[in-house]
Amino acid sequence: MTNLYLPRLAELMQRAGEVNETTLDAVSERFADTLAAGGLVHLFGSGHSVLPCQEAFPRYGSYVGFNPLTDPRLMWHDVLGTGGVRELLWLERTEGYIAKFLDQQPLNAGDCLIVFSHSGGNAAGIDAARYARDRGLFVVAVSSGANRHAPSSHSCGRRLPDEADAFVDTCAPVEDSIVPIEGWSRPVSGSSTVLAMVLTHELIARTAQALARRHVEPPVFASPTIPGVTLGDTDRVYTVYRQRMLDAQQRHLPTFRATMGA
Repeated sequence: MTNLYLPRLAELMQRAGEVNETTLDAVSERFADTLAAGGLVHLFGSGHSVLPCQEAFPRYGSYVGFNPLTDPRLMWHDVLGTGGVRELLWLERTEGYIAKFLDQQPLNAGDCLIVFSHSGGNAAGIDAARYARDRGLFVVAVSSGANRHAPSSHSCGRRLPDEADAFVDTCAPVEDSIVPIEGWSRPVSGSSTVLAMVLTHELIARTAQALARRHVEPPVFASPTIPGVTLGDTDRVYTVYRQRMLDAQQRHLPTFRATMGA
């Protein structure tokens, strides 16, 4: 049987690499500036767009400096009922919610934030980008260019790429699914999450290369299945990550106190 999904996905990956070549270089240089200065590159998404955040860190082959901002309420834990998809879909479309979550996170001026959203139209992603830019962060939108000019349902009248400093196009189609099935009314096999993950790893690799040119080498996760690598090596990576997070939280403390009215 001829592969149905793989060649279509490979074509989209190739296109995404070509379309984003200049942007990926510019973004990775900005990420390297932030990490070399001791800052953080945060990652945010809701629904399936949480998955690229988790794929970035902690992950074998990634390194200290990436910080996933994962809100359990924006990740489903069941299909229906408590923690189900319908609750998540409602919450990620509710304007104003995400600021309450981000108020608790160590977002500091000079840091970077990647926001993932296939549609680029949900309030959670748009509000996250606006929140971060207002606080001096460099914001990158990873979204589908095919959705970019659709009407906005957000009260600001704009979509996620409009609120970012840089836009990385996944090149995923509006439908997301990419395999047509004869006799079926809809295609199957989604592409946007996989493409977002691939582009994230490209940014991780290019940022590492940019850091190497600055003679900076943060601790890299390596699998303890490799000879000579132990769980202790993994724990040392977590120790460095913990210290960087404590430093970020310390810098963020005055803002946190002001936000909480303390």
